[in-house]
Amino acid sequence: MGSVLGSVRARAAAGATVVVALALIAAGTAVLLVLRDNLQDQAGLQAQVAARSVAEQIATGKPYDELDLPDGDDRPVVVAAEDGRVLAVGEDVRAVDGKRVAKTPQGAGSVTPPAEDDDDDERGLNPGEVDDEVVYRDGTADVDGTVADYRFAVVEAKDTRGEQATVRAGSALAPERDAVGSVQDAMLIGLPLLLVVVAGVTWLVTRRALRPVEGIRGEMAAITASTDLSRRVPVPSSKDEIGRLARTTNETLAALESSVERQRRFVADASHELRSPIASLRTQLEVGVAHPELLDVPGAVEDTVRLQRLAADLLLLARLDAGERPADARVDLAAMVREESSQRVADRIPVRTGELAGAEVAGSRSQLGRVLGNLLDNAQRHAVSSVRVAVVREGEWTVLRVEDDGPGVPESERERIFERFVRLDDARARDDGGAGLGLAIARDVAVRHGGSLAVRTGSVFELRLPVAG
Repeated sequence: MGSVLGSVRARAAAGATVVVALALIAAGTAVLLVLRDNLQDQAGLQAQVAARSVAEQIATGKPYDELDLPDGDDRPVVVAAEDGRVLAVGEDVRAVDGKRVAKTPQGAGSVTPPAEDDDDDERGLNPGEVDDEVVYRDGTADVDGTVADYRFAVVEAKDTRGEQATVRAGSALAPERDAVGSVQDAMLIGLPLLLVVVAGVTWLVTRRALRPVEGIRGEMAAITASTDLSRRVPVPSSKDEIGRLARTTNETLAALESSVERQRRFVADASHELRSPIASLRTQLEVGVAHPELLDVPGAVEDTVRLQRLAADLLLLARLDAGERPADARVDLAAMVREESSQRVADRIPVRTGELAGAEVAGSRSQLGRVLGNLLDNAQRHAVSSVRVAVVREGEWTVLRVEDDGPGVPESERERIFERFVRLDDARARDDGGAGLGLAIARDVAVRHGGSLAVRTGSVFELRLPVAG
C-alpha cells in the first residue's frame, strides 16, 4: 500500500509539473512574442523619427550635401532620387541590403529604389511636402565594415525644386534581439528551477494530504490481521473527502460487525433449534431399534416434519441474506387470500375474510404466500376465538391485515418479535414447536418487495406493498 501511495504522490507531482511547465511555456512564448513585437515597433518608431527629420530638411529646400544626418552606427540613412541615384548617405554607411551606396561628388552612386506602392502616383506630393505614409522594411546595412540587421522606415519627400527623394533610415535590431535573448535565457534558467520547486511542493502537500489515508490503511490492516471488527479507523478533524472516507469506513465496519454478530447468533440459534428435533428423532429411532414395540412413529414423523420446516426456513433466510431478488410477477393479494383461506381446513379457528380489494403487486407468488401463511399461523397460535384477514387499497399501497382476538403484543415488544429465534414468554406464547423464524421471514420478504410489515395495534399485523405498475 505504501508503494501505491508513493505512486499517487509521484503521479500528482508529475501531473502538476507537466501542467505548470505547459502553462509557463505558453506564457513565456507569449511574453517573448509580445516583447519582440514591442521592441520592433520601438525600433521602427526610432527609424521613422530619423527618416522624417531628414525628409523635413529636404522639404525645406536644404541642399543634400548639407543635410544633418544621424550617425551611421545608430541610424544609417540613405537619400535616393526616383531613378536610384544616391543623393545623400550617412557617415560610414557603405551598403544597404548588399548594394553599395557610396555617393560620388557628381551623384553617380546609386541604390535600388524601394518598391513602389500602387497608389504612389495618387499621393501627388507638392514641392516642399513630406508624405504622411511610412513604409517599414527589415534589411541589412554595412556601416564601417560591420553588417547588421536594421528596421528601416521609408519616407517620401519633395524639395522646393519639385525633385522627389526617398529617405530610408534604419534602427538597429541588435538591442531588440539582445533583450529578447536575455529574457529567453532567464526563462530557460528559471523554468527548470521553478518546476523543481513545483514538483517538491506538490510532493510534500500530497504526502501531507495522504497521511490520514495511510493511517486508515494501517488500521484496516490491523483489523484484518486481528479480525477484531470492534476497532475503528482514525477520523481526521478535517471536513474534506478523507474525513468523509474515514467516517464511511467506520460506518461500514459497524455494519459489518453487526452483520457478523447477527450471523454468529443465527448459526448458534440454528444449531440449538436443530439439536432438539435431531436428538429427539435419534432417541426414538434408537429405542425403536432396541424395542420395536416401543417405537413412537407419529412422534418421529412429527419431529421429522418439524426438522424439515426448520431446514426450509433456514434455507429461505440464507437466500434472503444473500440478496436474492424476488420474481417480477404480478400477484393478486385478494385471490391469494381466498386460496389460502380455502386450504386451511384443519385450523383450530376458522379464518374469516373481510374486505378483499382487487389490487396486484409485483413480486414472488411463493414468497408472498409464505408471508400470508406465517401471519395466519401466528394468529392461530394466539387467537381466542377469531382470526380475520382483509386486503384494502390505500393510495399507491396495497395493505394486507391479519387480526386475531388474542391478548396482543406489548408495545415494547412490537419490534423484537421480528428478530430471528425470538419467542415471547407470556400468555400469548402457546407455541406448538415453532422456532421463532416465521415473523422474521415475513418481514425480510416484505422489505425485499419494497414494502413493510409491522404491528399496528396489539393484535393486528399489517403488510404494506406498493401497487404494481
